[in-house]
Amino acid sequence: MAEVSGNSFIPESLPGYTADMAGLLWELIKAPLIVPLLRISVYICLAMSIMVFMERLYMGLVIILVKLFWKKPEKRYKWEPMTDDLEMGNGAFPVVLVQIPMFNEKEASPLVYKISIGAACNLSWPADRLVIQVLDDSTDLVIKDMVEKECVRWASKGINIRYQIRETRGGYKAGALKEGLKHDYVKECDYVVIFDADFRPEPDFLRRSVPFLIHNPDIALVQGRWRFVNADECMLTRMQEMSLDYHFTVEQEVGSSTHAFFGFNGTGGIWRIAAINEAGGWKDRTTVEDMDLAIRAGLKGWKFVYLGDLQVKSELPSTFKAFRFQQHRWSCGPANLFRKMVLEIVWNKKVSLYKKFYVIYSFFFVRKIIAHFFTFFFYCVVLPLSILVPEVEVPKWGAIYIPCIITALNSVGTPRSFHLLFYWVLFENVMSFHRTKATFIGLLEAKRVNEWVVTEKLGDTLKNKSNSKPAAPKKQLLKFLGDRIQLHELGFAAFLFICGCYDFLYGKNCYFIYLFLQVITFTIAGFGYIGTIVPSS
Repeated sequence: MAEVSGNSFIPESLPGYTADMAGLLWELIKAPLIVPLLRISVYICLAMSIMVFMERLYMGLVIILVKLFWKKPEKRYKWEPMTDDLEMGNGAFPVVLVQIPMFNEKEASPLVYKISIGAACNLSWPADRLVIQVLDDSTDLVIKDMVEKECVRWASKGINIRYQIRETRGGYKAGALKEGLKHDYVKECDYVVIFDADFRPEPDFLRRSVPFLIHNPDIALVQGRWRFVNADECMLTRMQEMSLDYHFTVEQEVGSSTHAFFGFNGTGGIWRIAAINEAGGWKDRTTVEDMDLAIRAGLKGWKFVYLGDLQVKSELPSTFKAFRFQQHRWSCGPANLFRKMVLEIVWNKKVSLYKKFYVIYSFFFVRKIIAHFFTFFFYCVVLPLSILVPEVEVPKWGAIYIPCIITALNSVGTPRSFHLLFYWVLFENVMSFHRTKATFIGLLEAKRVNEWVVTEKLGDTLKNKSNSKPAAPKKQLLKFLGDRIQLHELGFAAFLFICGCYDFLYGKNCYFIYLFLQVITFTIAGFGYIGTIVPSS
């Protein structure tokens, strides 16, 4: 019996009473509020899925036409091989500046700075027509000393290499590149090629790219393709290779072939210095200074060329923490740049309406914003919620058929990883949470909008860790919890598990198969078991 004291009534089973009240409240708000909102969300997600589908289909059709019928860049533009002229000597070669921005390459690994500097110094170009800048923003004095000694070593071999430092890191990479162009000796240079600290060009990089700039005065940028030396290191690097290969194989190729425009990748490309100056130089207003410069140069009427067979070796981040920081910057920066430049693009009078539509709609809106929103909200929120609210139905064409076609189109960049495609989808859904959050931060210009964390590359990290003194157990535990446990991912895993169990018991579409697989992926990410595991030290 329930106890009665005064006017108060205490139920015999408070948990049961609370559950009944929660159920009653759910029924009261479901029909007038939850169902309409969820139905609208489904329509919005379906509209976004069609936008992404049409974009991928367009890109797929264009890349087929490019491969079958388009002339190669060497045929579309004027191009002649660089040859040694006995009469003119090295005067036939323009002076090229090579910039290598660095910041605390803390593993002190040959893969991080020695091979990069060595690759630049070994470029097949007359030594008196090549100037190499090592732009070191390091704050670690030991690292600065090692990098400087490496520069001195190459200078003793007759290489014109300059070790440049700044008093502050203002503007981060953009600030370093901008400062590097201010030196008097740069006035003699016609072109500047940029290689990040872990990038290693082939010796013939300049001989293959510079002729485009020499013979075509309207070309501002020649971009090479990234190739990854550690793509097979772990599953995380394989997933990144699949995404980036699509970007280089399809997106960059289509942009170059159809519009002579694409986003500069920040490294592995050579610029005409006059184009940089006309576009207003490097700016640090967003974390994608490379894309910012490309947009401004494109609006000035300059053309870009992408060379898919001009490859530069580089390293992918192989720890989940480093990858998340990189993806935050790569997602937040474009959204923030779109906010800052959309009106400038609209009112620009130097480029065609068709090109402006391509930049605003295709380059920015669909690829940098809608693609993230659609992936996260549809697969991680709306579709699971529709299982709990059977009154709202998601059509099969939107839930299954279109996503399968989009996934198949995304796989063309890396045929060797086709068997990993399903896991790639699950992993991309996990990462869509971070990308969507970063995109909102960029659009709203909220906190962390200008957060810049240098992407850590392991190099010989594991070898160095094995020889280092282990940290105290308490510090190791705290570092483990901070670096490895991701509460957001674990929260989504729990939510999707509940939805999966409900679908297994009461559903009719067998979505629980996908949901349980997605739960496993979110859980793996939540406990940090993605990528290379670096021992605490």
